[in-house]
Formats: sequence, C-alpha cells, structure tokens
Amino acid sequence: MMRLKEKYNQSIKPALVKEFDIKNPMLIPVIEKVVISVGAGELAKDQKVLQNVADTISLIAGQKAVITKAKKSVAGFKVREGFPVGVMVTLRKENMYAFLDKLISIALPRVKDFRGLSRDGFDGRGNYNFGLDEQLMFPEVEYDKILRTHGMNISIVTTAQNDKQAQKLLELIGVPFTKGK
Repeated sequence: MMRLKEKYNQSIKPALVKEFDIKNPMLIPVIEKVVISVGAGELAKDQKVLQNVADTISLIAGQKAVITKAKKSVAGFKVREGFPVGVMVTLRKENMYAFLDKLISIALPRVKDFRGLSRDGFDGRGNYNFGLDEQLMFPEVEYDKILRTHGMNISIVTTAQNDKQAQKLLELIGVPFTKGK
C-alpha cells in the first residue's frame, strides 16, 4: 500500500514544485495526517453500540480508535464531563497513506451515485474536511457485525500554505472532486 507515497515522491512533488514555483524543498505541500472521527450523539447512550463504532473505525483505519470524552458539562446537550461523546483516530505516515489509498481507490467508487467530493471542504489553511454517510463502503466492514450504520468525518491535514496548493496536492494524489470551480 505504499504506492501512494511512491507516487507522491516520484511524480506529485515535482509537479507541485513546477506549478507553484517552490524554491525551498521544505515548502512543498505534503499530507501531514488524516483524522477520522465519529460524533456519537444518540450512540453514546449505549456503551455496546459505542464500542462497536470504535471497533468499526479501528477496522477501517487499521489503527486503534479512541473513545473521546466530554471536556465540559453542557446542560443543553444533556452531556456531563467525562461522558463518551465520540470516536476518533489520527493516522500518520504509512497508515495514513494506506488509508488514503483504500479510500480513493476502493471505498469512494463503491458509493452509489457518487459524483465526487465537494470542493467547499477547504478551511482556508490548506486542510480538507468531508463527511461520509455510512461505513459500509469500506471492504473490511461486514454488514452482519455492525449494530448501527453511522457516518464519519474525515479531515486531511496538509502543510500547504493555502487552499489552492492543498487542492492541487489532493487532485494529483487522486481525490475525486466534483467537476467545476
């Protein structure tokens, strides 16, 4: 699964240097980390379901997921300090490239009526965020073993100086964006 990293080093880096006229090799945009998170919401009330979500995310990411807990009590959300509120995993280096490769080449093409990811997910600092509606698109997930379907948020953090560089980096890696803009 290192083909994405090899592709980055052999063809994407030189293309970025040429397009953005980057003189300093340390300023070449690179993907720093990928964060996969699930806000539990209703799922947090049932410990068994929450653990199932954590196991599913761990299976998808190839790395153990962490159950996040509330830092503060919020009466409006009926949440107390220390209550489980979600699941997350941060991927770096080899695990990150393996996950991105799997996401781009296997999972996203399996989505019904998929037309590409929105270009509106950039945050102005070179990071890209998007959400998936369910976890069933990943080949590791067995339908019989999940208790509830859930979505997930995926954040791709880059060292790009701006959104234009980040978008070009992700396009060259193979992230399927919608046509236009």
